[in-house]
Amino acid sequence: MRKTLFYVPLVLFLGLSLFLLSGLFSDPRERDAVMVGKPLPAFSLPDLMNPEQVWSPETLKGEAFLLNVWGIWCPTCNAELGYMSQLRNEQGVRIIGLYYVLPEDPMFGEVFDLAKLQVDVQSRLQAFGDPYQFNILDRQRRLSMDLGVSGAPEHFIVDAKGIVRAHHIGDINPQVWRAKLAPIYQQWAGKP
Repeated sequence: MRKTLFYVPLVLFLGLSLFLLSGLFSDPRERDAVMVGKPLPAFSLPDLMNPEQVWSPETLKGEAFLLNVWGIWCPTCNAELGYMSQLRNEQGVRIIGLYYVLPEDPMFGEVFDLAKLQVDVQSRLQAFGDPYQFNILDRQRRLSMDLGVSGAPEHFIVDAKGIVRAHHIGDINPQVWRAKLAPIYQQWAGKP
């Protein structure tokens, strides 16, 4: 009995070492998204610029689109706006924004101000380019969490039936678009 207890810590140590070693050589951007192959989660969220307009998976069906999780606080998101605007204008890619609101902390005087956010977003889009057909406001980040979002920017290709077909973590640039996302988007959007 004592001999087997001697090996328990060794086995635990080896198991933990193998687990950590596998993570050392993995690429976090290549992890499989939980939502790929599944329909968009249920949601009912307002339009960022027109809060009376409410979006849901049903209202988004009918045409494939690229769902871009972003925020003006995200430098990488700002950097990709120009290229995504090119995709919309030159290739007709339908891009819908999912605006990811940072948590507010009343202890530091942070209180959500929709009017200020709208002005800030409009200013940023005028400065860097506006690729969006519209932006969905995810104030509580529930849809982002349901999609498995770990930060911004993240992108999802959604087909005309509302099924998530691809997930990309990080920015979209010409290389990423051509090598990874364009073939998937073109397949589901029916565009050459």
